[in-house]
Amino acid sequence: MTRVQKFALLSCLYIAQGLPFGFFTQSLPTLLRNQGMSLEVIGFSSVLALPWAFKFLWAPILDIWGMRKVWILVMNLLAVSTILLLSNLSLQVLANDAFVLFAGFFLLNLFSATQDIAADGIAVNQLEEDERGFGNGIQVAGYRVGMILGGGLLLAWFSQIGWQYSLWILALLLLFTTLPVFFFQEKAYHAKEEKLRFQDFVAFIKIPGMGIWSLVVITYKFGEHFGGAMIRPLLVDEGLGIEDIALVLGSVGFATGLLGALVGGWSVAILGRYKALFGFGILQALAIAAWALIPMGFTSITMLYALSALEHFTGGLATSVLFTIMMDHCRKEYAGSDYTIQACLVVLMNMLAAILSGVSANSFGYEFHFLLAGGLGVVSLPLIFCYRNRLLGTKEMID
Repeated sequence: MTRVQKFALLSCLYIAQGLPFGFFTQSLPTLLRNQGMSLEVIGFSSVLALPWAFKFLWAPILDIWGMRKVWILVMNLLAVSTILLLSNLSLQVLANDAFVLFAGFFLLNLFSATQDIAADGIAVNQLEEDERGFGNGIQVAGYRVGMILGGGLLLAWFSQIGWQYSLWILALLLLFTTLPVFFFQEKAYHAKEEKLRFQDFVAFIKIPGMGIWSLVVITYKFGEHFGGAMIRPLLVDEGLGIEDIALVLGSVGFATGLLGALVGGWSVAILGRYKALFGFGILQALAIAAWALIPMGFTSITMLYALSALEHFTGGLATSVLFTIMMDHCRKEYAGSDYTIQACLVVLMNMLAAILSGVSANSFGYEFHFLLAGGLGVVSLPLIFCYRNRLLGTKEMID
């Protein structure tokens, strides 16, 4: 498989993931806030992402049984079916009967999270070590493209086409990005006859630097998501319309996030993993704290564009280097499981951050909330320093 073919396949796989997740995390909070739903409920709706946090429980099944290609196809088709079922109910009905809406999106997250396990396993095994930096840039960029389409473009069109047509387009885009998987010729070397044993998980934990690295994974994106979960409710409360929010965040924001992901993946090879991880962590903390300017009264459209571009660009930088080092900690024979364990730590903490964000913004106000988010964003920096020293001690440097 050529390098171009690898990157093209990864782009489609992660665009497919970004489509439903973008609609769930970006469009839905805006639409629900417009329906009058409280900040606490919007923040708590992040619990629907639980499958992303606990997918490590069934990740070994995908490593030892069946082909990853088949898992991806089945999960994407189930996700399309769920989207089509939700499209048969109006948004007003779903907002009044939140259980049905939340149950539907829980299933959608379950199918997408399972697809992600297989996609990550393919990515780890297909990318050579010198391809991982840019490969992860492609991965994050593809995910951002999906979120632009699902969380930006569809939101911008929502007032013209409505709930049902928006979900139909979402389902069609998901099917389209799934097509290249049919032509992927997967090697069967990852399949194993025996079950993944407890000792295999112990061996994963014993990988040099894994203990301190797990703490980095837990804290690195927490502040960004703690702040970011309340950006859309903030803009709704500031009086911005759905189309304006879609343009500022869903299009301009995610486009710069895509650029940040590509630049971040490219920068890893130049700066080295440690310097990129540390430097990009500082930038993303400053970017999320800068949103405190909006409740302070700096509400010009130019300021909104600048803050959105800055936040998404730095977030793309940071995510690319984080995912690259996560791949470095994977064993080839258990690629899907090892990467999934780390990804689950990220998602679990991001979900916790989003749940707490609604309580924080409602209790302390938006200004303090975003400043606090910036402070939480730098908690990982001393851990990164310790992580580097730990690898120096084992002579396994990351830069």
